[in-house]
Amino acid sequence: MIIGVPKEIKADEFRVGMTPAGVREAVHSGHTVLIEKSAGIGSGFEDEAYGMAGAEIIDDVNYLWEKAEMIVKVKEPIEPEYPRLREGHILFTYLHLAADKCLTEILRDRNVSAFAYETLRVGRRLPLLEPMSEIAGRMATLFGSVHLGRYYGGSGRLMGGAVGTEPGHVVVLGAGVAGKAAADAAAGLGAEVSLFDINTERLGYLRDVMNPRVTFHYSSHESILNSIKSADLIIGTVLIPGAKAPKLITREMLSLLKKGSVLVDVSIDQGGCFETSRPTTHSNPTFDVDGIVHYCVANMPGMYPRTSTIALTNATLPYLLRIAHTPLNRLLRDETLGTALNVFGGYIMNRAVAEAHGMECKALL
Repeated sequence: MIIGVPKEIKADEFRVGMTPAGVREAVHSGHTVLIEKSAGIGSGFEDEAYGMAGAEIIDDVNYLWEKAEMIVKVKEPIEPEYPRLREGHILFTYLHLAADKCLTEILRDRNVSAFAYETLRVGRRLPLLEPMSEIAGRMATLFGSVHLGRYYGGSGRLMGGAVGTEPGHVVVLGAGVAGKAAADAAAGLGAEVSLFDINTERLGYLRDVMNPRVTFHYSSHESILNSIKSADLIIGTVLIPGAKAPKLITREMLSLLKKGSVLVDVSIDQGGCFETSRPTTHSNPTFDVDGIVHYCVANMPGMYPRTSTIALTNATLPYLLRIAHTPLNRLLRDETLGTALNVFGGYIMNRAVAEAHGMECKALL
């Protein structure tokens, strides 16, 4: 199969879909890999490294999209890339279609076979989301703490406090991979942390293994309402695979927060779990609503592209090779890859995506 890896063009995105090591494995398996010139520069991978791994370096991005049978990316295609999508393409990337009706319709209407990293399941795990979730969770605490600084519009409270002062209070909504990473980082900085989830089994497990500064709460409207009143930093990491994130903090609830508090919405790719959230970029990461700082960067791990690209390729490569080796009609019967298949044959294949947009869903046979 001919695999194409274009350069990411989303704002402030420096990751790339494959490392040279991943390219070497794909070429060794009998595939041709086309890499757009300079696609890996932002992650610290020179064209020469890709060439030595067996890739063909392509100057013309339109040629790459035209010749490639499978397109491997990091982020979903954006508007300048829409004309390059064609019938027969296999697309393997983060898609987050529940928050993007336009792209969903384009993939459906152009008969693209679209596999989404974020919906691929193995049991109860989301193995292609986990590495980026871990990075984003740690970043949420790090950048949330920075934006509590007065210079950035925050309240001026230091997360861990100092001798004779109270530590900050961090509320983390969602106890998955991102939520655990965020809570670990906040507790490590000396903050008092309240971690919320609806999965009591998960909360019980985390209670036994996490820092004693973290307290665990069943997530309900009332419990969240009571906790956010004293919060300095609120981190939203709630995820329903394939679907829009639920709005756990409304515009009305902002009036309960301390002025200068910070909201970090890790769920923004799926529409965000705060009603007042809207996507931002690393170049312009925050905005203010009613005196509350919002940090809603839609590609947080892109800030650390070297680490993120290596972690992502390590996770995606085995599935990439399975897709490349397997005829499409057999992929429909692959229990694991079927969970990643969001669009196929002109139909929406993921129920959560279809419901988000009121579209017809064709269940896998």
